[in-house]
Amino acid sequence: MILLAYKHGLRASEVCNLKLADIDSKAGSISVRRLKGSLQTVQTLYAHRGQPLLDEVAALRSWLRARPADGSDSLFVSQKGGRLDRTQFFRVFQAISAAAGISSDKRHPHVLKHSLASHLVVGNVNLALVRQALGHRSITSTMQYVGTTDAQAAEAVQAALMGVF
Repeated sequence: MILLAYKHGLRASEVCNLKLADIDSKAGSISVRRLKGSLQTVQTLYAHRGQPLLDEVAALRSWLRARPADGSDSLFVSQKGGRLDRTQFFRVFQAISAAAGISSDKRHPHVLKHSLASHLVVGNVNLALVRQALGHRSITSTMQYVGTTDAQAAEAVQAALMGVF
């Protein structure tokens, strides 16, 4: 759940709303119905052979083998059966974050969407692509997630000017 939320910039409710049918194993993709007026997106699921903890294809296969057969069409189900509630996802995320030593102010699932945006920006990904990855209709929404430092801006200016002169 957490890996999908991070790699696809999903809100807690979007993770919990995922259906089994949203995973297309043949195409290797996930269809996401986003909330808050954002775009519905279809994104690639990536196998990451060098880093098993980042391999979402393997993680999904493993989850689908272990997932209780409760008759629900939800991808992620609660211990009692049926769709996992966003508050349950929040509690799971808080527990895992605490165990990982993440500071208490960062122990909420929405930090994953911010992290993806930040990592894409640090990787010099075009903001239009960041917008699409996060499922935003407007670049203005994307800009709320993008935080850069003066040092990053100076480095970008220097690199750009070196290519001009």
